Amino acid sequence: QVQLVESGGGSVQAGGSLRLSCAATGYTYSIYCMGWFRQAPGKEREGVAVLYTGGGITYYADSVKGRFTISQDNAKNTLYLQMNSLKPEDTAMYYCAADTLGACYSGSWEGEALYNYWGQGTQVTVSS
Repeated sequence: QVQLVESGGGSVQAGGSLRLSCAATGYTYSIYCMGWFRQAPGKEREGVAVLYTGGGITYYADSVKGRFTISQDNAKNTLYLQMNSLKPEDTAMYYCAADTLGACYSGSWEGEALYNYWGQGTQVTVSS
């Protein structure tokens, strides 16, 4: 079992920055990859970024490349998402997800079904 708890969301003006955190507890050694997803009102949940814990490889959605950075602190079992140059279209509920079955190595990292643990989400609101 793995538990994920996100924090760091809030309200910010366009152009501002936020850093989201995802604290993982439980059998964290079994995590193959961790990702950030977001869901805006009326839209489907979409992948934002992923980090493969084995080698530290990262991937990003085109919409956030160059603005967001995913990273991890192994000592703290915490995943981060540094979000810079925020835009109103970044407004969404942000979720942290973890894959402990290795499914992220066999499919597109953006597929929700690859992740078997999810956090409760943290709201990010960007005003223009």
